[in-house]
Amino acid sequence: MSGGGWSRRRFVGLLGRTAGVAAALPAAACGGPSEPDAPAPSGSSAAPGASGRQRGSSGPRPLYVGTYTSAEGGGEGIGLAEYDAGTGRITGRGVLTGVADPSYLTVHPDGRTLYAVSEREDGAVTAVRLSDRTVLGSRSTGTAAPCHLSVHPGGRWLLSAAYGSGSVAVHPVEASGAIGERTGLVTHSAPPPGPGQQGPHAHQVVTAPDGGHVLAVDLGTDTVYTYRLDDGAGTLTEVARARTRPGAGPRHLTFHPGGRHAYLANELDNTVAVCGYDPDTGRLTVGEAQSTGTGSGTNHPAQFLVTADGAYAFLANRGHNSLTRYAVEAGGARLRLLGTVPAGGDFPRQIAFSPDGALLFAAHQRSGTVAVFHVSGEDGGLRPAGEPFASPVAVCALPL
Repeated sequence: MSGGGWSRRRFVGLLGRTAGVAAALPAAACGGPSEPDAPAPSGSSAAPGASGRQRGSSGPRPLYVGTYTSAEGGGEGIGLAEYDAGTGRITGRGVLTGVADPSYLTVHPDGRTLYAVSEREDGAVTAVRLSDRTVLGSRSTGTAAPCHLSVHPGGRWLLSAAYGSGSVAVHPVEASGAIGERTGLVTHSAPPPGPGQQGPHAHQVVTAPDGGHVLAVDLGTDTVYTYRLDDGAGTLTEVARARTRPGAGPRHLTFHPGGRHAYLANELDNTVAVCGYDPDTGRLTVGEAQSTGTGSGTNHPAQFLVTADGAYAFLANRGHNSLTRYAVEAGGARLRLLGTVPAGGDFPRQIAFSPDGALLFAAHQRSGTVAVFHVSGEDGGLRPAGEPFASPVAVCALPL
């Protein structure tokens, strides 16, 4: 636990976390990067955040929605839904209960297992077998308020970032997809917290495209940490640090498919930055702060997405309630602001591409909705795909 304790609930409360929640999914008793030239099949290794450019055929596909079960008007578990890959229309299919505060979701590279955090003081990670939606069990992270997780590309390790304690945990993944006891843990004890922060707040953990380095983004210390993962022992060793400007509050990092640049969303000062990346050393170099295109009002950038061909990048803006579109230039080294479009809801906490890149999903925390957009393969333009789908305190949408 960081000095000053877990402040995420208080911080998010300042942002109006639970206002205006929409109707819940109907109740039910039950209960990664895609290649740029081909749509990923159901259960593929496509990761939410990479977009292909070839358009897939229409038909029902699974969609999972994360929420806060402990929030006022929150969900009862992981929302189950389907979306039409051609029209983007979402149809609710119930709720998978038994997972507390599943605020972030991801899928194993083999497409067979879903993983969720439990963003609580006594944090945990849970595995769900997708073939029959059986909960395979949960493991304690030993951290406070894990808010993000990812599976190492090799499929053997589950990585989670904890906002409350500023920690990153590693768990083994068994052949069945179930999670083993924790093997690794690091806590960000230095540098000192940034302006207005009481301690470290790890917000994301992601494996670089080279596969050899794991990067953790910490809002509290204004730092991105690079680790090397021991693929045999499941432990992390720090190899580099990259500092943002004080008070930036880095939240989310997304790599360009070329592997030598990444884009950083800074939550607290409403900026973004292009970063250089050295795959040999794992060293990240943070560039100058750039505009989000949202003006002078209060805004908190949430997440970047980059198309798999590296042509366009999208940023979710909470407060301005918009999606910023950038052209990616100079082989990934430059972002050119193209403009913003309304995000289709209130407080877009997270965005994700469908595996073929034809659709973009935006999970809206305050309005309790998931909005869908058609993504133009010609210019990266966004066009709303019908009315948003109601889902209580929607904080993560995972289309497969």
